[in-house]
Amino acid sequence: MMGLLATAPLNAAEANKSLVCIDPGHQLKGNSGLEPVAPGSKVRKVKVSSGTRGVATKKNEYELTLEVGLKLRDALKAKGYPVYMIRETHDVNISNKERAEKANSMGCEAYIRIHADGINNSSTNGVSVLTASAKNPYTKNVQRPSEKLSRDILSEYVKATGAKNRGISYRDDLTGTNWSKVPTTLIELGFMSNPAEDRKMATQEYQDKMVTGIVNGIEKYFREK
Repeated sequence: MMGLLATAPLNAAEANKSLVCIDPGHQLKGNSGLEPVAPGSKVRKVKVSSGTRGVATKKNEYELTLEVGLKLRDALKAKGYPVYMIRETHDVNISNKERAEKANSMGCEAYIRIHADGINNSSTNGVSVLTASAKNPYTKNVQRPSEKLSRDILSEYVKATGAKNRGISYRDDLTGTNWSKVPTTLIELGFMSNPAEDRKMATQEYQDKMVTGIVNGIEKYFREK
């Protein structure tokens, strides 16, 4: 299916829009093999972790991220954006490095990594975005646009959902970010370890709000780029 998405001809509306890459985080089974955290780095990290799980819903993070990712795909396509999905099923084996390389090879102009948080504190809640710092030697060419993409998505997501704004986290240890040659952000939709937020993120109504916020952020980014 991914091949079909990659090779399908663009319609007239899509030809005038920027290609967006959506990466629903994690997968059915984690892969504990190791890969370089960045090009040329001797530091190695697990290829892809198994993710977290909802304390109330028992929904796995990889299930939530794909639900939201597919809705985001449909919403963007409805606005005329061509979209490339890193995965459309759970049963895949794609490392974080490979995910970034797919976004690079497709020539995506925005690479959106979708995740959810988990922590040993059931009261913690809210949304955050993760992006590389200005000091990261591997992301110099895309750091500024990546930071703007992150800020735009965060602000619009908070407007649409009313979620607590936990701000931007500058992370230089993320494999998917370090290997990306295109503007990228990782959004933590909310905390699956918070029972109320976990239940809320599982509802169609709130998922629609999350998607609206992300779409508005993407459009703001492209409009002001």
